[in-house]
Amino acid sequence: MQIRFFATLRQITGQKTVEFDIPEGTDVMGLVEIVVTRFPPMRRELLDENGNLWRHVHVFVNGRDAPYLENGMDTIVRQDDVVNIFPAVGGG
Repeated sequence: MQIRFFATLRQITGQKTVEFDIPEGTDVMGLVEIVVTRFPPMRRELLDENGNLWRHVHVFVNGRDAPYLENGMDTIVRQDDVVNIFPAVGGG
């Protein structure tokens, strides 16, 4: 599976798109865990102290923000899904 990272997350991965092997039946939260296992500095960027996705972080699966999918973060991802991860973006 290819995951695209945006903004400051690219500094951690060193590239825009990273290839991941994911086991069949992996849900969105499991995918996030795979990402932070491969890139440990990503943990503080994506997860709060309880291991939950920060509210200001967005994981899009096929163009939809994961918390708003029918099964939310429990949605099963497939190898051919398009996944984009965005950190908090500020501006004024």
